[in-house]
Amino acid sequence: MADQPDLRTEADELAGTATTDTPAARPTLAARRRRWLTILVVVVVAIGLLATLYHFLIGARHVSTDNAYVGADTAQVTPLVAGAVQSVRVSNTQTVRKGDILVTIDPADARIALDRAQADYLQAERQFRNASSTGGALQAEVTARQTDIARARAEAEATQARFDKARVDLQRRQSLARSGAVSGDELTSARTAFSDAQAQLAVARAAIAQAEANRSAARENYNANQELVRGSLSANPEVAAARARLEAARLDVQRTVIRAPFDGVVAQRNVQVGQRVAPGTAVMTVVPIDRMYVDANYKEGQLRRVSIGQKARLVSDLYGGDVVYHGTVSGLSGGTGSAFALIPAQNATGNWIKVVQRVPVRILLDPAELRAHPLRVGLSMEATIDLDD
Repeated sequence: MADQPDLRTEADELAGTATTDTPAARPTLAARRRRWLTILVVVVVAIGLLATLYHFLIGARHVSTDNAYVGADTAQVTPLVAGAVQSVRVSNTQTVRKGDILVTIDPADARIALDRAQADYLQAERQFRNASSTGGALQAEVTARQTDIARARAEAEATQARFDKARVDLQRRQSLARSGAVSGDELTSARTAFSDAQAQLAVARAAIAQAEANRSAARENYNANQELVRGSLSANPEVAAARARLEAARLDVQRTVIRAPFDGVVAQRNVQVGQRVAPGTAVMTVVPIDRMYVDANYKEGQLRRVSIGQKARLVSDLYGGDVVYHGTVSGLSGGTGSAFALIPAQNATGNWIKVVQRVPVRILLDPAELRAHPLRVGLSMEATIDLDD
């Protein structure tokens, strides 16, 4: 009998353990489940409200894409004169400043051409001065030819008088010769004198024509000289042409030294010392440091409200989210990326499937931010455009 209380105690404990599954305990579990379900519903509703608020307050006012890449208007360095490369002063990945010497070309040929052009210019100047100084002489030549004409005309008049006298003498002797008053020798002499006077008259008239021709030639020479020396030395056509050739030769000498067009990084250097280069041959490329842009390829449905001048925020995979770039939309491409592909897509087929197209949007970056955190061409970017700007 002494062990009976212990048996009741164990029975009570077993009964107490079983009470958790009794109908009295079931409302407590249901309440807890309802409470957790309520919490879950509240959380889902809160997430939905936050998503809705984000869409209307932020998402609807911004469009983003990670299909964006850094680009730049690079400069292809090409020589403008032919020659052998004398020195190459830069290498790939080297940073250069505007005006730094990149390549030098042997200037010997260019200097010889410069000396020749200098001589041609001096000769043109000398010819102009000589023409100017001979203008007075040519004018005096015209005056002298005019005097020759006057002298020839005077001689012709004298010759005409002798011719007239010889003709009268011949006519008189011919009339007297019928009566026998004039001998045959005297008549012959008169005829000879008449012939001589006639010949001298022809010579005198020819001298007048010659003097007039000489005067015309002298006048033409004078007029040509005046055309050559008309205006100043700098306005003379021959001198101006020689000066232009001289300037071109001097410019060719300067072009034997190739300099960096702007601040940037050297890339694609493919020139060596001793190599002979021709004008227009690309020897290297210079990529600008602070003049880069981003081509962001947005889906066509994202471009409804995108316009030029809107602001954009960009993040580079190179620096991560700690560095944020600010840019401005400068333009939209004239076609989709596939439209300008080497082999454009042909959709006129029976099994056509619509593919969302992307249009490149160019975003200019802030030069100051680029100088602080330089980028490289081809890097990936994430671009977000503020549509309310």
